[in-house]
Amino acid sequence: MGNEIFDNLEKAVKEFDAENAANWARKVVEAKLDPLKAVEALTGAIRDVGDAFAAGDYFLPELLGAAEAMQSAMPILNEEIKKGPGKIVSAGKVVAGTVAGDIHNIGKSIFCTLLNADGFEVIDLGVDVPVERFLGTIKEHEPDIVAMSALLTITAAEQQNVIEALEKGGFRSSIKVLVGGAAISEQFADSIGADGYDPTAVGGVRLARSLLGL
Repeated sequence: MGNEIFDNLEKAVKEFDAENAANWARKVVEAKLDPLKAVEALTGAIRDVGDAFAAGDYFLPELLGAAEAMQSAMPILNEEIKKGPGKIVSAGKVVAGTVAGDIHNIGKSIFCTLLNADGFEVIDLGVDVPVERFLGTIKEHEPDIVAMSALLTITAAEQQNVIEALEKGGFRSSIKVLVGGAAISEQFADSIGADGYDPTAVGGVRLARSLLGL
């Protein structure tokens, strides 16, 4: 019975069915199954959808639908996890934001959603984030990665400003910098001293895992 519930939970994510994902998460609780195994099933499903998106077999609506289904199930499972001795081991902590002067949010939000689904703890600063706010959040939360997005060519240089501020503040050696956005290329990322660049949200999650040796 347990395997059937986990299989149906995974299926709900792959079928972009948020209502059913929540229902099967409740059945995990009702059947007193291991909620950590349920989270593993969800994570495997979202990775499969991400791979299909990267291969061109799925498109943005499917990716968002799968992420929504997973997010509908996670609060139910998290509440059960809190009651027991087990806990979800975080893949790492990421501070993310769209740089100052840029208010584009869709790509960055998808990236943050997929990071959450893949086990990362994410502090999403939103859009038009100044250097000082990046630094303040980094001081407070001590993340493993700072991820910055810039869609406009005129705001891309803000990514370099953040990196330079990290160096001046003594944080650069202890944090990985991941950049992305329509205005960014791998050549630009290299030129400003970023640790990694990927043009897609799915690829960005893989890169985050790679940067942390996961």
